[in-house]
Amino acid sequence: MFTGIIQSIGRIAAIEGDEQDIRLRIEAGKLPLDAVALGDSIATSGVCLTVTELPGDGYWADVSPETLSLTTLGQKGVGDPVNLELSLTLNKPLGGHMVSGHVDGVGRIESIVEDARFWQVRIAAPSNLARYIAVKGSICVDGTSLTVNQVSGASFELTIIPQTWEETVFSDYGVGSAVNLEVDVIARYLERLMQYDQANPDLSS
Repeated sequence: MFTGIIQSIGRIAAIEGDEQDIRLRIEAGKLPLDAVALGDSIATSGVCLTVTELPGDGYWADVSPETLSLTTLGQKGVGDPVNLELSLTLNKPLGGHMVSGHVDGVGRIESIVEDARFWQVRIAAPSNLARYIAVKGSICVDGTSLTVNQVSGASFELTIIPQTWEETVFSDYGVGSAVNLEVDVIARYLERLMQYDQANPDLSS
């Protein structure tokens, strides 16, 4: 689990393999790696990846065909920036919201408008995720925990503060950029509970 509070902007240093099975070497930037061990999880632009090697300035991770098909990692190139966060520990403040690192789909940036010291960013989500996105609800964009300001159909709008703009990959986005989306896990569980009650009316009374 993660919080969606980005700790570092890393860079893809190397890519091995093909479009169906790749290994990524990530330069971790200022991410503290002292306590990281092989097998630990690091959220990489919102994708939970397992550390397989620790070369000193970053880590290697395998990316499965399933992950490549559901996220933007297969579209990344050497030098591209990625948001990084270490996994949640019991002594770590939950400053964002509960994030699993399991991406639900890929969205597209529709617009970026600078507004005084802030940026209004509009993102089009896959239509099947629209029901999980609510005004003032939480959503994870490339691993960043954010609050939804407006919703219209499958599109939603975010206000990005200067701290988030500078300390995440948001400043690298342009119109059309692809982003990993993870909806609030609570919304998914609520939906499943409702489906179960509808399928078992005798148990819901």
